[in-house]
Amino acid sequence: MARLGDFVALARPRHWIKNVFVLMPLPHSLASGGVLDVGAYTIGVAGFCLACSAVYAFNDSRDAARDRRHPKKRDRPVAAGRVTPGVAVLFGLLLLSAGLLLSWASGHPAALALTLAYVAINLLYSLWARAVPLLDVFLLASGFVLRVLLGCALVHVVASGWLLLCTSTLALFMALAKRRSDLLTGIDDFHRGSLGGYDLGFLEQAISVMAAMALMSYAIYCMEAKVLREGRELASLPFVVFGVLEYLRRVQEPDAGGSPVDLALHSRALQLCGVGWVLATLWSLGWP
Repeated sequence: MARLGDFVALARPRHWIKNVFVLMPLPHSLASGGVLDVGAYTIGVAGFCLACSAVYAFNDSRDAARDRRHPKKRDRPVAAGRVTPGVAVLFGLLLLSAGLLLSWASGHPAALALTLAYVAINLLYSLWARAVPLLDVFLLASGFVLRVLLGCALVHVVASGWLLLCTSTLALFMALAKRRSDLLTGIDDFHRGSLGGYDLGFLEQAISVMAAMALMSYAIYCMEAKVLREGRELASLPFVVFGVLEYLRRVQEPDAGGSPVDLALHSRALQLCGVGWVLATLWSLGWP
C-alpha cells in the first residue's frame, strides 16, 4: 500500500534544486530595472516546481518495467509496486493542475506559458525523443533555458542572448556528461534508448566543446552587462570556471554517477563555489 513517503518520492522534491536556474538572472535583472514582487515570484517558482514533479510522476508510471531492471531505479515507488501506474498518473495530474494554477496566480502570463512549454517538451522527450541521440540532450538542455526565461519573466525583463547561450551550452555540458557516465556504468540502450548512438570518444569531445562555449559566453555576458561596475565585470568568472572544472573532475571519478542533483547536494566544493559566485556577482554589481 502506498504511503505518504512514496508520493513524496514520486514528486522528487530534491530535484527542485535544478530550479536554481530560475534565480540565476535575478541579480543582473534587478540591477537593470527589473521589478521583484516576492509573493508573485515565489508563487511562479512554486508552480514550476509542482509541474516538474508532475513530469517525474508521469515518467515513473510509464517507465516502471525499465526501472525494475535498473540497479537504482528499481526502488522507485511504481517500479517497486508500492504505487500503481494509474495512481501515479492521477497524482501527476493533481500536481500539474496545482502547478498550472499557481503559475496563473502569479499574475505573469509568461510564467504559465513557460510552464506549459516545459511540460510539453518533457512529454515529447519521454514518449519519443529520449531514444534519439543528440535530440535527447538538446531537449533536456531546453528545460534549463526555460527556467532562466521564467526567472526573467517573473521580474519583467528580457533575457540576454549571451545569458541564454551560456545557459544552453552549460546544460548541454551537463547532459552530455550524464550520458558519458551512463556508458561507463554499463547502462544500456534498454534503459536509455539514445545510448546506442553515443560512444565515449564523441561524448568527451562534445563535453569539451560545450564547456568552452559556456565559459566564453558567460565571460562575454559579463563584459556586455551595463550594470556591472567597471573593473569588476569578471569577478564572478573564476567561480564559474572552477564550477565547470570541478563538475567535470567529479564525473570522471569511478561510480560518481553524473547526476547534477547528486553532485550539487553532495559536493561541498560545488556548494562553496555557488556561494562564492553569489558574493562575487553582488560585489561586481556594487552591492554593498
